[in-house]
Amino acid sequence: MNSMKPQAAIVGASGYSGEELVRLLAGHPLVQLAAVTSRSLAGTPVVEHMPKFRGLVSPELKFTASDPAALAADDSLDIVFLALPHGVAAEYAEALVAGGKKVIDLSADFRLGSAKLYEEYYGKAHPNTDLLEKAAYVIPEITPDGWQSAPLIASPGCYPTSIITPLAPLLKAGILTGKGIVANALSGVSGAGKKVDEAYLFAERAESAKAYGLPKHRHLSEIEEQLSTAQGDTVVINFNPHLAPMRRGIASTIVAPAAEGATIETLYQCWQEALGNKPFVGILKSGKTPDTAHVTGTNRIDMSAVYDIRTGNFVITSAEDNLLKGASGQAVQIMNLWLGLPETAGLL
Repeated sequence: MNSMKPQAAIVGASGYSGEELVRLLAGHPLVQLAAVTSRSLAGTPVVEHMPKFRGLVSPELKFTASDPAALAADDSLDIVFLALPHGVAAEYAEALVAGGKKVIDLSADFRLGSAKLYEEYYGKAHPNTDLLEKAAYVIPEITPDGWQSAPLIASPGCYPTSIITPLAPLLKAGILTGKGIVANALSGVSGAGKKVDEAYLFAERAESAKAYGLPKHRHLSEIEEQLSTAQGDTVVINFNPHLAPMRRGIASTIVAPAAEGATIETLYQCWQEALGNKPFVGILKSGKTPDTAHVTGTNRIDMSAVYDIRTGNFVITSAEDNLLKGASGQAVQIMNLWLGLPETAGLL
């Protein structure tokens, strides 16, 4: 690592998550945004394409060509963020890891431990199974230490973060049975990315909400794999994502059968022990449900729970910003920990 500020690069900054990475890294007090790549925008000043960052991003910073070999050979770079579609990210990751760079991938290429599961949910063979075995999936609040030695970090998806974070400690502690879990989640339209599609036009999405991706949304694979790891046994859930008429945010409502003897008090005690000292987790009082309006623009996930005596279920709710805690903010949080910086540096 350089003796000065660590130098960071973003590959694929034209999407919503990429833009958030530009904003966060350009304003980071302890890291220097050194490169932003785009094949189509190479040579263009970043602020010309993203004028909202005038005054934050140096007018001298220009997009450079997206060349994996050139990035890998750049000795000035310490860490590279991949904000690319799945399948494409693996090509860059291979070259960058071989070149000794720390890599944080925001795509789905390295989120699953099983290449077979990847093929089942993404419809094609995994692009790099050797690197998959070396990658670490990290939700900073619940992933055990040891991941820091991995050469490549898979930053979790937005829906999975909202579901895994509250559930994993409870499954590990035996507060939940792990059977019959149903997770309903609503996402802002930015979760679909920047795409020219009639379905995402303002006139189509305003005053409209609908379920989609049923019954096997791609993120289900990630959720079930991580929850199964937490419990030490196979966990199968119903995951029902919805598109909501808001720009950003995720609100999840999870119905989970309580284990014998578990109470709302033991649930909250478990959360306090596992998550109570985490800077980006807000544990709300039972009955006070999280609101996306209160987490948008932050890297925080809020959560709460109630017990339904009629059904024997806990009803757990969470809210987060899909572009921050669900994507770029969490990736920067991972970077901070990986580089030995304060976890909260550059984040709200």
